[in-house]
Amino acid sequence: MATQTRGDAKLSRTRSVAALRVREHTEELEKANLAEHATESANAHRDRPEDPSPTRAAFALDRDRIVHSKAFRRLKHKTQVFLAPVGDHYRTRLTHTLEVTQIGRSIARSLRLNEDLVEAMAMGHDVGHTPFGHIGEELLGKFLPDGFRHNEQSVRIVEKIEKNGAGLNLTKEVRDGIQKHSAPTEGGVETAAWGIPETPEGWVVRYADKIAYLHHDIDDAMRAEIVREEDIPQDIRASLGRDRAERLDTMIYDVIVTSYGKADVTMSDEVLDATNALRKFMFENVYLAGPAKTEDRKAQGVLWELLQHFEKRPELLPPEHQRIAQRDGIKRAVADYVAGMTDRYALDTYASIFIPSGWSHL
Repeated sequence: MATQTRGDAKLSRTRSVAALRVREHTEELEKANLAEHATESANAHRDRPEDPSPTRAAFALDRDRIVHSKAFRRLKHKTQVFLAPVGDHYRTRLTHTLEVTQIGRSIARSLRLNEDLVEAMAMGHDVGHTPFGHIGEELLGKFLPDGFRHNEQSVRIVEKIEKNGAGLNLTKEVRDGIQKHSAPTEGGVETAAWGIPETPEGWVVRYADKIAYLHHDIDDAMRAEIVREEDIPQDIRASLGRDRAERLDTMIYDVIVTSYGKADVTMSDEVLDATNALRKFMFENVYLAGPAKTEDRKAQGVLWELLQHFEKRPELLPPEHQRIAQRDGIKRAVADYVAGMTDRYALDTYASIFIPSGWSHL
């Protein structure tokens, strides 16, 4: 028995040494193959030091922590643009996240940047989104004295809410990309309202996010017959392409060609201007007006009643949010709880509180 135990221990040590070399080999490959200005995993920083993974480099580990988080799983039932759409092919916040990740990795690979870092940023960039899309974000902004932005909430989730308040201990580089991926409604793609990304990979995710939602939101808007291809201004189509596929290729290709071999990731002036014009067109014709907004007042009413209800009765919050209330105040804890709900859970919770059970079956 003792011999077998010593043998098992020796085998375990051998496996540990071999696994350690896997991570080190990954870091060596990064050093040899990534561009000079790319961000290397070996230089990653965590606020709380921890032993490195034996098999995964730092940013790959961050990606996996995000994918296995509760907040990430909830994205599959959160609105992208259309509330409760009839049809299986409309995007949700999760499918948007996957498209951002795919576009980001394509750009990063072409520019020899760190794909693991881009993927981690992209997977985590929208975990702070509220139910019912941007209208939920607007309402939470009215509820909290300091306002509410989904990018800041995404950082708050990975730092202070996941794992019962312990957070995921993600690297500083990933959190920076999550924080700074977003652009304000008023302004262009490059408007850095929350600071300049500290890494080229952060800029890749900024562009990938805008390219993804402009591409797929037009697709969904056309499916819903809100806009037609011919409604898009001719100058935009002349610069970016005659259909969605051409525009997607143009924007991705332009970022790669304009940025290749350079420390800065950007678009050419012509394509950037056309992209910003397309973004403005979408805000005016889809995001802030039209059939995509017809249910907004109802959805905001649901969220506002939930916020008021739990603020008056914080003892009804789940235990982890009661701990947040003790640490950060009741209003902040209520906002975290309601912001984290999926569309479906928000509606179910509203019904369980405000609608008599017999009526809900009428």
